[in-house]
Amino acid sequence: MVKLLIAGGFGVGKTTMVGSVSEISPLRTEESITQASAGVDDLTGVESKTTTTVALDFGRITINPELILYLFGTPGQDRFWFMWDELAQGALGAVVLADTRRLESCFPAVDFFERRGLPFVVGVNCFDNAYRYGTEEVRAALELDDTVPILLCDARDRESTKQVLVILMQHVMANAALARR
Repeated sequence: MVKLLIAGGFGVGKTTMVGSVSEISPLRTEESITQASAGVDDLTGVESKTTTTVALDFGRITINPELILYLFGTPGQDRFWFMWDELAQGALGAVVLADTRRLESCFPAVDFFERRGLPFVVGVNCFDNAYRYGTEEVRAALELDDTVPILLCDARDRESTKQVLVILMQHVMANAALARR
């Protein structure tokens, strides 16, 4: 079993990414956005969003009988971040999903994984009608070194999500090999 996290800011596409690639119907803890979130949650750029993850999303991919990937999507709202410590326990790596329209929303996820030394990749979710920045522009904006893979992706597309996960697993294995030296 391999545990991986899909993290990032509010409304960046974490639930969509888990759902696009999971072989099972994903477990979702979605709740409606209510007036209680007014003034607490910034809906800028995601004004049409009507639900939010309050605990986690869970999906599974069986590579072979001995290798199963468990995907855990983290909640994106600040008030649910207490879940991240629990979800990160036992994780081998993470995807930080980024939205270039609101790039600052992924800063806390990058900081979280950097502080814990957990390998991560950045998946830039290319939303329709959003300007497409190059990976090196995103790297500079996030102040990431060259060892962190950055990929453009579409969280709705199974093949795109699979490619992000392949690169993540390659990155995890490369970090493990370096640590053994």
